[in-house]
Amino acid sequence: MRCFGDGDPLYEAYHDDEWGRPVTTERGLFEKVCLEGFQAGLSWSLVLRRRASLRDAFAGFDPDALVGWGDRQIDTALEAPGMIRSRAKVSMVVTNARACVDLRDAGGLAELIWSFAPPGRRAAPKRLADVPAITEESAAMAKALKKAGFRFVGATTCYALMQADGLVNDHVAGCAVRAAVEADRRAAAR
Repeated sequence: MRCFGDGDPLYEAYHDDEWGRPVTTERGLFEKVCLEGFQAGLSWSLVLRRRASLRDAFAGFDPDALVGWGDRQIDTALEAPGMIRSRAKVSMVVTNARACVDLRDAGGLAELIWSFAPPGRRAAPKRLADVPAITEESAAMAKALKKAGFRFVGATTCYALMQADGLVNDHVAGCAVRAAVEADRRAAAR
């Protein structure tokens, strides 16, 4: 049993191999912050389908390659094949890259994001409808990311980020990968 994604090979692979698995690198977390920002108002499956194009357009989500971007590069990105054509969201990637690089002196993006991982283990939700959209931790993370200069990082987006990057394990009870995800989370915490 899967929590979601049955019948869509791309979504099934995302569920089985990525969702809830710990992401601890700056670049990996930067990409996820930006992708969650792109998802605002859209479906996650659309973002997944466009992820390769977004990676191509944004230099593999390398913050160092994006910090110097200006209007010309943003205009070029907006015309890239497979782009989600929102100037605000494309500009968000550049703004977030600058914030990410600036955070390095204070410990970095990974340290900031993982500081909001809730302590202990929570019981597995019975169904996805039992999972909150916002938590105290996600609201605090959103506030901290905004203070650091990030955009498109509201409390709901930050909770989705926490789920995607393994800060929490919201795979439902009985999900085929829940135990493996939890083992990965424990290994990453060491």
